[in-house]
Amino acid sequence: MDVKTRLALLEADAAKRILVLDGAMGTMIQTYSLTEEDFRGQSFADWASPLRGNNDLLNLTRPDIIAAIHEAYYEAGADFVETNTFSATTIAMADYRMEALADEIAAEGARIAREVADTLEARDGKPRGVLGAIGPTNKTLSLSPKVSDPGYRDVTFDQVREAYYAQAKAMAPYIDMFLIETVFDTLNAKAAIKALIDLRAEEGIDLPIILSGTITDASGRTLSGQTAEAFWNSVRHARPWAIGLNCALGADLMRQHIAAISRVADARVIAYPNAGLPNAFGAYDETPDQTAGHLGEWAKSGLVNVLGGCCGTTPAHIAAIAGAAKGKTPRAVPELKPALRLSGLEPFEVAS
Repeated sequence: MDVKTRLALLEADAAKRILVLDGAMGTMIQTYSLTEEDFRGQSFADWASPLRGNNDLLNLTRPDIIAAIHEAYYEAGADFVETNTFSATTIAMADYRMEALADEIAAEGARIAREVADTLEARDGKPRGVLGAIGPTNKTLSLSPKVSDPGYRDVTFDQVREAYYAQAKAMAPYIDMFLIETVFDTLNAKAAIKALIDLRAEEGIDLPIILSGTITDASGRTLSGQTAEAFWNSVRHARPWAIGLNCALGADLMRQHIAAISRVADARVIAYPNAGLPNAFGAYDETPDQTAGHLGEWAKSGLVNVLGGCCGTTPAHIAAIAGAAKGKTPRAVPELKPALRLSGLEPFEVAS
């Protein structure tokens, strides 16, 4: 089905039930115990830099694994999967000296997800959404990496915007919405929003936006110092399809911040916490039933419209979350104003 039809069906579903997002990509990749050779494949056998850990590169070297993970999440009950493109920007790929490959990696990540979604849609007619994942990059615009020079920045706003523009353009032919996620620096998110606004104006690419921030610790703030409410007020001009939080915290610690967003946002609320906090070995011990127990209560309390999982979650977690959310009424959305509006509707306006 085409993107307009799929979005219309998902919009109708969102009015009746809580939609389900997928779980962690990195967690699932780790279960394959991939070697340096797996990441390199034949194409990058002689690459000068180490490549193990460049999960987005697997879009080119092990697309079979990425496709299998997407399929597992859809089969677990996900309505949306995120593309394996969290770091598919020239800025993030510089760590592997792969800046020139960033657009190809982004495009392939989106294409793989779309191919899996289309195959399953053809089987049963159920819409499967694909979210183009846009990560925060490994650079921050609000904070200096040099303690001795508070005014120093590794990158400029324009450089971050340009990197996001290229990534979004590469993914756009295959996705249904853009997901600007794991936002620890709101200025980075604003560069991404500006890139999507420019993409709409210059290329006519008009897809909704989802925004998800990250409360980094018990302070209740993002790394750039904002509370959940402040984060919403800083980005509400983008008129997101959904706004929420992911990563850093487990559901028990994230709940109060999701509740805060739910009180103030005139958009849908999305939440995908980690499977608790990592243990001493960096692993996540929270079971699917434990995670689903928390999120089921959120659903029952009317806090959310979309639920999923981040670090440590698996298809088993998503199946349990889908079960816990089933039959629960989604949060009522006050005066919903869609983001970058679908073509043919009223034009997008940037608030002053």
